[in-house]
Amino acid sequence: MSMLTPPGMGGKYRIKGDAYPRMRRPRKRGRLVIALVGAVVALGLIGWGTVQLIDVFGGGGDRAKAAAHKKDCPAPAASGAPVVAAALPKPAQITVNVYNATPRGGLAKSVADELKKRGFAIGKVGNAPAEYDKKVPGNGVLLGAASATRGPFSVLGTQIKGATQKVDKRESPDVDLIIGTTFANLNAPKDADTALAALARPAPAPSGKC
Repeated sequence: MSMLTPPGMGGKYRIKGDAYPRMRRPRKRGRLVIALVGAVVALGLIGWGTVQLIDVFGGGGDRAKAAAHKKDCPAPAASGAPVVAAALPKPAQITVNVYNATPRGGLAKSVADELKKRGFAIGKVGNAPAEYDKKVPGNGVLLGAASATRGPFSVLGTQIKGATQKVDKRESPDVDLIIGTTFANLNAPKDADTALAALARPAPAPSGKC
């Protein structure tokens, strides 16, 4: 009898040689783990499906935000409704004093004559005051009362590129054009007319955005 055979056991239960019965671990634990994983996955799918159904039938948060945004936006103007442009003075309603702040002689007169051809009313013409004489580094300065910023500066500005706007304490409606050292020419009549037309044309209303 082999030493591996327990006492009292023989016959077919006798273990011969070095062979011995293999002991296998019970499989209940593995099945339990698989069952738990399956349950977690199933619960996750059920929860996700529930959220989707709530979003579909309840409108969803994004839809509510979009509605609130739309409510805050102003209603667009009706198609074909006239839009009133801001009132701008015509060139003939603007009196321009032309002053030369450069060393070039006769520049104020030539610019004044050209502005007169373009419909502007011309006031004083001559050399710039001492505080501006040869002290204007750009193309020019538009100088006038605070009220000039609401129309005259914009209209006169279509005639000269890059002019700086400044206000003083005058009460008269006239506007000074002080010609600067980099000035070459007034804008071409075609370009000036295009810019003037753009001023009179209101910008289109935004479509669908606040």
